[in-house]
Amino acid sequence: MTSLRPRIGARPITVLVGVLLLAVNLRAALAGYPPLLETVRDELGLSAGAAGLVQASAVIMMGVGSFGAPRLGARLGWERALGLGVAVVAVGSLLRLVAVPAALVAGSVLVGGGIGVAGVLLTGVVKERLADRAGTVTGAYVVAMMIGATAASALAVPLAIGLGGWSRSLAVWAVPAVLAVAAWWPVARRFPGRPGEPGPVTGAADRTGALPWRHGFARLAAAYMAMSSVQFYGWLTWLSPYYQGLGWSPQQAALLQAWWSVVQIPVALTVSALAERRRRWVFWAGLSLACGVAGTAGALWFPLLAPWVWATLMAVGVGAGFPLGLSVIAWRTPDGAAAGATSGLALGVGYLCAGAAPLAMGLLLDLTGGYPLPLALLLVAGAGQAVAVALIGNGRRVVGGR
Repeated sequence: MTSLRPRIGARPITVLVGVLLLAVNLRAALAGYPPLLETVRDELGLSAGAAGLVQASAVIMMGVGSFGAPRLGARLGWERALGLGVAVVAVGSLLRLVAVPAALVAGSVLVGGGIGVAGVLLTGVVKERLADRAGTVTGAYVVAMMIGATAASALAVPLAIGLGGWSRSLAVWAVPAVLAVAAWWPVARRFPGRPGEPGPVTGAADRTGALPWRHGFARLAAAYMAMSSVQFYGWLTWLSPYYQGLGWSPQQAALLQAWWSVVQIPVALTVSALAERRRRWVFWAGLSLACGVAGTAGALWFPLLAPWVWATLMAVGVGAGFPLGLSVIAWRTPDGAAAGATSGLALGVGYLCAGAAPLAMGLLLDLTGGYPLPLALLLVAGAGQAVAVALIGNGRRVVGGR
């Protein structure tokens, strides 16, 4: 039986706890904004497009941060750069304490950039320091991210009421980010931090942090993550409005959205662990994708027949899709630097597509006056993800192998 053993530095359980604490902050600051969106619009006099652009800019910056993360990790050391990324999330959250449009946008941009950087570096650190259980640990930290997002979404309005304003509700998420960085920094200092020292950044290409654009597997991983992200952020944005348009009350639609979010938590943890047992990645990726596509098709063609079933199936698809994408990158790369560079490419492309998808669906809704075409876009994304799954396969082709 293998165990979690970092090569040097801190004990594995210490690294694992630190990773989970950091991961809690990789969605919370984003998830706290949508429940307050209408309040923000009323107080700041923003149009719907401007209010939506706040969140879109954060997601797009997640992509930009993902592209730059490998180079930052190569320069500072992966563990230290990871802590810096979450520290930027804290600064961005705190900046949103100032209740003016400029501070809201600037803070959201910093939050998105920090999340993008930290998400990529987390993958590399797990690959390098906890490689024996990379799939299970990946599932665990994705669950931590989901728990943070669920808590932020549920507490956003009560915090705004209790603290006296939406800006204070958004700023409060600086607190867990600061605490996580404080807990992680002693761990990060135990690992090499300067270029040229032994550690996860090895090899000439890895020292530069260059993204593997020319490697076939890396491009397939990017396509997989992009199509998975389109489905996740598409439903995150439009599931509740879709059912409200079908006559549901806002409370009913919000409950359905909450169920969709909650189901993803056990799915993210269990599917990655099951896939890791015999590395049957194609089977589990294909099965979860089939569930997601079936849920989308059911919601499109028979929305009121079994809405809770459709939401459950959709949640299985998107809940498993993200951790499975990170897991296959961890399995197919030889070290932390290669894993980080590959995930940087995959997450960067994925987040850029994720930022564009809800906007494209909204434009299609405006143009057509109905949901069939916007939801059909999610089915097209599912088909694209299926092609990526088939081409990735169960082989052992790696990025950066020497």
